Amino acid sequence: MQDEVWTVGRLLSWTADYLKKHGSDSPRLDAEVLLAHSLGCERIELYTRFDEQPADEQRSAFRDFVRRRAEGMPVAYLVGHREFFSLSFRVTEDVLIPRPETEHLVVAAIDLARQVKGPASVCDVGTGSGIIAVCLAHQVPQCRVTAVDISPAAVEIARQNAAAHEVAQRIEFVQGDLLENLPTEPAFDLILSNPPYVADGETDQMAAETRRFEPRQALFAGPKGTEVIERLVPQASERLKPNGHLLLEISPMIHQPVRDILAGDERLDDVQTVKDLAGHERVVVARRR
Repeated sequence: MQDEVWTVGRLLSWTADYLKKHGSDSPRLDAEVLLAHSLGCERIELYTRFDEQPADEQRSAFRDFVRRRAEGMPVAYLVGHREFFSLSFRVTEDVLIPRPETEHLVVAAIDLARQVKGPASVCDVGTGSGIIAVCLAHQVPQCRVTAVDISPAAVEIARQNAAAHEVAQRIEFVQGDLLENLPTEPAFDLILSNPPYVADGETDQMAAETRRFEPRQALFAGPKGTEVIERLVPQASERLKPNGHLLLEISPMIHQPVRDILAGDERLDDVQTVKDLAGHERVVVARRR
């Protein structure tokens, strides 16, 4: 019996089964993304190329991607990019992989930025790949953004993403620990952050690939999960304009402790919570008196 030809369709079918056996939560999607990247085409194009037989070098590259994915490497790191808010962002193991939950923070920030009279001044603390800063600058052209991260490598990735989306001229990049390297004046209309908020004891509850490959410094805050937020809140309230807002993405597990931290700062009031599509507390917003 003749061996089957390794067409695009057969590669996708075999790989999806293989990745499913190796624990992927989205084996078919993973297979499609990796094969499209290997072929240098858009994923949607695969559906018109099912009968095509990829070249040997393309199949070799694809096999390597599949092997590494089966070992747990996230697809975004393998292909070097991830879509967020309908934009494509470069990602490496120096930054967190963008997650849909963060879109709730971006939407809330866009709404508040558009309410500011004149150009809104915004600070994105812990910018990582720059998704929040870039989306704000992209969606609210009149705003000016300062993007801060403790990791020089992350700042460089964010800078590249800003340039790719043609908003670099409206974003200032700063390497530093939270807001320590920024002056208290001029103040900001908005300070927003997706800070580290995982407690040290929650390691076993995380997906294995997150635990193994994503930067620990961007995930873990300390024994309680609120340690970084405890440091950030007083720094932020000192640098907000009157009626300015602080927005924090959080884990639902620390929702009440975070509200207590905000309520304990006498410069802040009107603490509000934004829930995600699953009904979980995802973003907390406070106003500067």
